[in-house]
Amino acid sequence: MKFGYFTLSDNHYPDNARTPEQFVLEIREQALAAEKLGYNSAWIGEHHFDTLGVNSCPHLVLASIVPLTKRIRLAPAVAVLPLHHPLRVAEEWATLDLLSGGRVDFAVGRGYDRREYEPFGANYMDSLELMAERVEIVRKAWGEKGKWSYNGRFHKINDMEITPKPIQQPIPFYMACFSRASMEIAAKQGLHILFAPFAAAMTFGDLANAVQAYRDECEKHGTKPGIAKCSYFVHVADTPAEEDFARETLMKYFNHAVLPAFTQTPGKTPPTMLYFNKIVEILKGMRKETLSDKSILLGPAERIVETLKRVEAAGIDEVILYFNVGAKPHAMVLDQMERFAAKVMPHFAGAAVAAQ
Repeated sequence: MKFGYFTLSDNHYPDNARTPEQFVLEIREQALAAEKLGYNSAWIGEHHFDTLGVNSCPHLVLASIVPLTKRIRLAPAVAVLPLHHPLRVAEEWATLDLLSGGRVDFAVGRGYDRREYEPFGANYMDSLELMAERVEIVRKAWGEKGKWSYNGRFHKINDMEITPKPIQQPIPFYMACFSRASMEIAAKQGLHILFAPFAAAMTFGDLANAVQAYRDECEKHGTKPGIAKCSYFVHVADTPAEEDFARETLMKYFNHAVLPAFTQTPGKTPPTMLYFNKIVEILKGMRKETLSDKSILLGPAERIVETLKRVEAAGIDEVILYFNVGAKPHAMVLDQMERFAAKVMPHFAGAAVAAQ
């Protein structure tokens, strides 16, 4: 199993003196540190208007580290495809793949924050259908030789060919999966899969069941199962005080960043997103004392290794790690990345191979 750096750029907290501009530059520095420390990848989220996160252009942040890195893979976490024209998305990430020498891993999702949809004039209620159609278009734009056309419900595209083409054929393509509806799109179109453990536990029981459900869905559609990755909040805590601090920061993230993003108004949530109502109920009832390894890797390195061995046995190829959640200071995030690299990664052969 390998490990990556992951952030959603959450910065929306009371009395937070850190500006969005400062945080984007910190994220860039953390991504550069990830390569030096032996992480396999950097996954940087897309959010808009500081409703949850402050970084709106993951492809630009990742492009800025290309000349200063040689090995680390570059990915969005995730590209919110219903917000953007798929041809523009295909052009941007194909260009990054070219500039990086073929280091892009691409991932899409539809998000969950209606507040990000409305200013773009994007259709929130049809977000699932939009995403499915746009996945097809991005894949055609990258993979077709010569001109191609597309005739769908939302897009009519004639005699198209984008430039530049990506180096990788194909670019590894992941679907972020909170629901069976997203999993079905991934299976139908032969995409890799990216889970959030707390959502996997809620929908499928646990990560192992989620991975098996994905494989079963692929078999049903006659496609080959791809790679399964997952994200995790993480904090290596050597003392009770450190552990309590990490629990506080994660609760702050849930209460101030995540909960306000979920639409709970009847009639304003797509039918395919009604499962978020259950997530809201769980988060409202959550207490820092009840946080478990279904949501966070927390405690001494030995305990984290034990949890990750179970994650590896579930069929997960790579875990992308959310270090900078809850307005943790930049210096602390870098220290946490160093601690994890020194104390946890050596227990996993895949991490050593990735670093080499």
